[in-house]
Amino acid sequence: MAVVHRVYAQALYDAAAERGRVDQVRDDLASFVQASHEVPELRELLRNPRLEPGAKRAGVEELLGGSDELLRNFLLLVVEKGRAAEIDEIARELDRIVAEAEGILDVELTTAVDLSDEEERDLVSRIEKASGRKVEATRNVDPDLIGGIVLQAGSLRLDASVRGRLNRLRQNLAQRR
Repeated sequence: MAVVHRVYAQALYDAAAERGRVDQVRDDLASFVQASHEVPELRELLRNPRLEPGAKRAGVEELLGGSDELLRNFLLLVVEKGRAAEIDEIARELDRIVAEAEGILDVELTTAVDLSDEEERDLVSRIEKASGRKVEATRNVDPDLIGGIVLQAGSLRLDASVRGRLNRLRQNLAQRR
């Protein structure tokens, strides 16, 4: 994530928190980003480098006419500063900042087979108990793991897979030669 995305997202978060509207602003921004993916004309308006910032601003202003003032002003500023094409990244960074502020731990669970919902709940519950934080998990399946799990939380990676154990065993044996 670029520093500039963090700066914009942090400014939006601070302004929304000051007004007690973090969830509303985050949801509205997510809706705007989703619309930019679903409406080709909006995507073109935001991403076309040949359009002048004034034309982009006018288009966004017309589109957001009756929207929340805080989000509207933020999006207009982003457009003015030539960062309209980066709104997806700014929204992702805002989500990360909100999760951090709320003490939510984002984890990625990779298993050899698809977990049932009950197995995921049990695993997430164990992680919450160990970390003391609320956990939001995304699941991936990688049959090459053979068995076990790989847990990724930020830069921390815990590899408790059969493939990981075999790789560590191979490395240990190679070092002893």
